[in-house]
Amino acid sequence: MSDTELSNKQPAWWIYTGSGIPHDGIERLPDPPGWRVFQGEVKVERSLQEDPSVGRRFGSSVRGQTFQTELDTVNAVNAALYLRRPLLVTGKPGTGKSSLAYAVAHELKLGSVLTWSITSRSTLQQGLYQYDAIRRLEDAQLKKGGDPEIGRYLRLGPLGTALLPSKRPRVLLIDEIDKSDIDLPNDLLNVFEEGTFEIPELARLSDRSPEVSVRPADSNGPDDTVSIADGRVTCSAFPFVVLTSNGEREFPPPFLRRCLRLDIPLPLRDQLAKIITAHLGEPARQQADALVGKFLTLREKGDLATDQLLNAVYLVTRERGPQMNDDRVLDALLRHLNSTGSS
Repeated sequence: MSDTELSNKQPAWWIYTGSGIPHDGIERLPDPPGWRVFQGEVKVERSLQEDPSVGRRFGSSVRGQTFQTELDTVNAVNAALYLRRPLLVTGKPGTGKSSLAYAVAHELKLGSVLTWSITSRSTLQQGLYQYDAIRRLEDAQLKKGGDPEIGRYLRLGPLGTALLPSKRPRVLLIDEIDKSDIDLPNDLLNVFEEGTFEIPELARLSDRSPEVSVRPADSNGPDDTVSIADGRVTCSAFPFVVLTSNGEREFPPPFLRRCLRLDIPLPLRDQLAKIITAHLGEPARQQADALVGKFLTLREKGDLATDQLLNAVYLVTRERGPQMNDDRVLDALLRHLNSTGSS
């Protein structure tokens, strides 16, 4: 579908439409507001490949996606694109929070999604880059006085790679930010505001090595490198950043001020039917009406994820699968996420 056809059916200001049909609408994105202009210089544009997980995540439907987009979601995505601001997405497990990042990357042809999965031990530096100083020291000792090229021991993290200068924004998924140490959201503030960061190990050597080749997070091999000048990375197009949260904690106001916020509701019956059809086909959906009803009833009593329903439908609609009325199987597959023990 052409951009003209899209614009005839959608509000004119939308870049992302939620259609799931890849297009070049990102080329129509206007210049950012003055306070979100970044000075990174694009010297070499990397060739980005379609994310290989698209079929697995979105099913094999003709339209190529199962992420069922609501109006509020499309508006929030477009606002984040226009304003070059991160999007903080909150919702229950299985509502498609992380899928939003993949849907945007797929539709706007922005390459593979850079993913940073957060734990309580995650630090800002891990997201920006990793430096193996011990291995470099060992190699230097083996070469007896040699000075191994430092770029061989550095690799950009997902956040650092997303900030590389490029004509089109990269898509970065920071998954489950609410699981982080209390300091990480505050540590992200300057990077989100300035769109730049320094690698001290390279900055110290800038006099004798003004440009160093390092591997990005999505490197396809040792020869797939990017050049970093004077130890600093500065973006030109601010990445489309999706931060997901299960709502397990509050975030500091300065962090929230730098993000746009979106709450994704639980998918309803019609949306669940479309998801089942895209992943498993129309015959499976027709057989699954009773199971969808059971899933919705159980979801009123506790947390259930959509992929639990997909697992159940897949299993019970196989030719030799258990019958729909086998409550023992369904109870095992549709167990509440907040249940403990044998309850």
